[in-house]
Amino acid sequence: MEMKDDKTSSLALEYIGKALNNPTVPELPEALRECEQFTAIFTRLMEMRTVVAGFAKGDLSHDIRMRGFIAGGLKNLQAHLRHMTWTTQQVELGDLNQKMVFLGDFSDAFNSMVAQLARSRQELTEKHEELEALNAGLVEEVDRRVAAYIALKESEAKFRYLAEHDPLTGVLNRRSFYAMLEAELAKASKAGGICCIAMLDIDRFKNFNDLYGHVEGDRALKHVVTIVQGQLRQTDFLGRFGGEEFILFFGSADADQGMIAAERIRRAIERTPVLLSDGTEISLTASIGLTAVHPEWFDENKTIAQIEQYVHSADIGLYNAKTGGRNLTEMTPAVKPV
Repeated sequence: MEMKDDKTSSLALEYIGKALNNPTVPELPEALRECEQFTAIFTRLMEMRTVVAGFAKGDLSHDIRMRGFIAGGLKNLQAHLRHMTWTTQQVELGDLNQKMVFLGDFSDAFNSMVAQLARSRQELTEKHEELEALNAGLVEEVDRRVAAYIALKESEAKFRYLAEHDPLTGVLNRRSFYAMLEAELAKASKAGGICCIAMLDIDRFKNFNDLYGHVEGDRALKHVVTIVQGQLRQTDFLGRFGGEEFILFFGSADADQGMIAAERIRRAIERTPVLLSDGTEISLTASIGLTAVHPEWFDENKTIAQIEQYVHSADIGLYNAKTGGRNLTEMTPAVKPV
């Protein structure tokens, strides 16, 4: 049967329009099922829909059996996409000589990205060489950094570690701590969970340095960090704020739970003396200031300003602990930041 009458032709055109535009294929009318001319077109149209839908989902495995101009275009596009996938995999494996020439603006953007990656790798290699040239003249503190750097050369992940952590104690530096704190406060805000921020300061640490020297002072700092980390839960983390001051985050902890966690840390420091290089044991104590953060207060549009206010609130508690006799934990009442 052929489409000889206007009614059948009109029905066929209307159906093809729906098949092209609708997300689902409408049921084929009985009048069109008997038309061999239309069913041939319909079969090709359905195959094109299947191929295009697969491309949209990233599935390039469809075997295109139809012939003709459109089929050729789809096969050509499929081949380009498969080659693009292979090329991207080669770049992932480290081959930065790969280029694309068949996808217009996308090829230009891809080639530019690969060239930038090559330049970045070259710059990183040159930077490594510069750092190696400085090793001989570095003092003890820099020697620790150089030792870390030599270990970090095996991977860029270790290089990033050096940028995000305090080189002496290995805990987060202030910038990285703030970045992690921002993410945790955003999650707490969405989940509706209260959390706490604490400031910890080693009591009379200047006197310790003056009496035993800065090398032993470094040993004491690392000793305190080891004790604190041994008391933290998976939801908690620690950073070095500066000097002998450290900053802590207690996740999923209200004021009472935060106080319990802080007191557990303070007591652990108090009862665990630091062992000096000559074998002498010296007792240390620490003062802690604590404040609670309510999730409904957090405003992602004022992140840094609010974090500074939370830290300031904890710092007030630390000041009160210091002036109150040291070796104390003091809670600053939660105040909504402006």
